[in-house]
Amino acid sequence: MIYLNSEDILKSITLDEIMDSIEDAYKIYYDRMFNMPDRVQVENGDLTALYMPCFTNEAFGTKILTVAPNNAKINKPVIDGIMLVNDIETGEVVCMMDGKMLTVIRTGAVGGVGIRHTTSKYVKSIGLIGTGAQGFYQILYACKARNINKVYLYNRTLEKAEGLKLQLEKELKNIDIIVLNNSTELVKNSDVIITATTSYEPVIDNDKELLKGKHIIAIGSYKPDMRELPDALFEVVDKVIVDTDFAKEESGDLYIPIKNNILKSEEIVNMGEFIEDNTYCVEGKTTLYKSVGMGLFDMVVANKIYKKAIEKEIGQYIKM
Repeated sequence: MIYLNSEDILKSITLDEIMDSIEDAYKIYYDRMFNMPDRVQVENGDLTALYMPCFTNEAFGTKILTVAPNNAKINKPVIDGIMLVNDIETGEVVCMMDGKMLTVIRTGAVGGVGIRHTTSKYVKSIGLIGTGAQGFYQILYACKARNINKVYLYNRTLEKAEGLKLQLEKELKNIDIIVLNNSTELVKNSDVIITATTSYEPVIDNDKELLKGKHIIAIGSYKPDMRELPDALFEVVDKVIVDTDFAKEESGDLYIPIKNNILKSEEIVNMGEFIEDNTYCVEGKTTLYKSVGMGLFDMVVANKIYKKAIEKEIGQYIKM
């Protein structure tokens, strides 16, 4: 078995390769060529434990995560965990990797693929609401997916936004990165808005005029009572795309509008189907891409990372 830490993972694979792997996962999802039990979610106070097993034709494995929102107050990662990759024939554990890094890079790639397919190719500016662990890679992938020249950042804690600005400036040399004091200005100035918070209340103004013509990539909400998006969005949105069918029940960004009859479940399209169809023109439209994630993403990306690490002789071999 090999162990891959966060640095090993980043050395093994490129951002474009990870986005391509996410697109592979969508094809597998569309073709139903996988076995993925419902995610096991166990809550204990503010702590959440997530268990995500998944089988594909090539491999199987399980991601085990903890989510601790209060860690942000003590400068510790909100997400922690490991990913196990097993041989599809023998069941042997062939790889164990850092679950935090896998999660942030594959979640960033999910956002990047959303931008590839649900935004106009002419977008030039992007805004990020929520500058936690996800924010860095959401912006890196966004700038890979589109020719972005301005990035706007907003976080309730200004210092965190300023810290992310410094990180991004080291990677994105020719892009203006601007910290704003409120989300209203961010939405006004951005063609694409990414929400990556753990909020239970909308983080965008309930103003449909503000939201017309925008492309929203909503990443944060993963529980039925967590919500980043306002009702007004559903008055103007032209197309709602989800990463998984169960996002409709799992995320308050969809569950609450559906329950309140301001969004129809049957109008929501799965990204696998959306990519396969490839006929919808997003130019001039208001779009929402909502992701809650799934074990299939982790499995396909982790297996790709494992193969690339073996090819490049990266990682620490551990005798079981």
